[in-house]
Amino acid sequence: MLRTLVKDALNATAPADAIFLQGWVRTRRDAKAFSFIELNDGSYLKGLQVIVDAALPDYAQITKANTGASIEVRGKLVESKGGGQKWEVVAEKFTVLGEADATYPLQKKGHTLEFLREIAHLRPRSNLFGAVFRVRSRLAYAVHQFFQERGFHCVHTPIITASDAEGAGDMFRVTTLDLENPPRGADKQVDHAKDFFGKKTFLTVSGQLEGEIFAHALSNIYTFGPTFRAENSNTSRHAAEFWMIEPEVAFCDLAGNMDLAEAFVKHLIRDAKQHCAADLEFFSKFVDKELLARLDFVLEKPFVRCSYTEAVEILNKSGRTWEHPVSWGANLQAEHERYLTEEHFKCPVTVHDYPRAIKAFYMRQNDGCAPGRETVAAMDLLVPGIGEIIGGSQREERLEQLRAGMMLHHLDEKDYWWYLDLRRYGSVPHAGFGLGFERMLMFVTGVANIRDVIPFARTPGTAEF
Repeated sequence: MLRTLVKDALNATAPADAIFLQGWVRTRRDAKAFSFIELNDGSYLKGLQVIVDAALPDYAQITKANTGASIEVRGKLVESKGGGQKWEVVAEKFTVLGEADATYPLQKKGHTLEFLREIAHLRPRSNLFGAVFRVRSRLAYAVHQFFQERGFHCVHTPIITASDAEGAGDMFRVTTLDLENPPRGADKQVDHAKDFFGKKTFLTVSGQLEGEIFAHALSNIYTFGPTFRAENSNTSRHAAEFWMIEPEVAFCDLAGNMDLAEAFVKHLIRDAKQHCAADLEFFSKFVDKELLARLDFVLEKPFVRCSYTEAVEILNKSGRTWEHPVSWGANLQAEHERYLTEEHFKCPVTVHDYPRAIKAFYMRQNDGCAPGRETVAAMDLLVPGIGEIIGGSQREERLEQLRAGMMLHHLDEKDYWWYLDLRRYGSVPHAGFGLGFERMLMFVTGVANIRDVIPFARTPGTAEF
């Protein structure tokens, strides 16, 4: 007999004379002639009640069916006589597959998020994390669905790279050299030519630059993969390993880029509401009571577009005393971004045309700027409760302007020879953006810490599991 998932059993439209279930015990309650077990297999937030009659030959095993034990049940799916669920299972055969002793840490009580991070090998069995990772799985599918339906091609860009897409320097080194006794040249410096790849290499912070290669051949592409940043930050919004979705679109300008980003965010929210309704309801009850209203707010409201210069003027006229002072040429901080979305515009906001000096070398310089007020065709998409959720730009397609940007950021052209070639051989206007998958999950679930929306968090001092 084929196994039935708990989700399908709970959503059944009719009783069944035969059903086969496998999963883990959430709770067990013993009465005089029966035991009641809540079985969960991870397919759904709720478990399914199983009634085990004391007259069954297998009933002797019931004492081994503690919380956390794995079991399989064969029986009948019948209408529930109790409240809370439509169906329950009357067991005809009951087997304990794997016992869980009394030290099993996920008992029926509240656990702190800090404690659950310490048992990341078990926390997916909890209600909260089961829901988080079901939503994560569904949204990963929705990412591919969005781009594939629009004619984009998925490209797997390298994890190991010799290029720094951000120019920030906070990258993890990849090496096979003996760190205690590395080879050295005549100048006594480490000879990186003797390393595995013959040069300095790193874990990537972005697949964008390689993505641009394929956009210049396939027109519309996207990447979806792990990225890494060696930033020594312990905030709730930063992790050393995270996943990024990065489309690159040929023959596209900043306006088209903003259109795509806004449609993408709405698609992911709409998909989560449609396919993860029970999990979102759980989050709105136990994690963030404003969650559903905020998701509807973003889904239903049109995005306002506001230039960086206009945003600075709005913030300076707000009468607020900011923790981070506002001035033209400084980065907008989370407090500024949230004010714009939650209080001033009261809707999602796409801020565009940022100062050139604070943005990456590859962003297209805007024409006609006043001296000292040079800007680039960059954009950040801001949402209530989070702030920035997407960052992107029109890329600089003009060779000499790109070279000037590299000089401004003190980058060596020899390290980017192939990137410059794209501007020599059939360059076209093109644009793209990056969405941090974990940042999006924080927004959709209301979970406030990035460590709790990724299966195994990698943060300073932590690489467990």
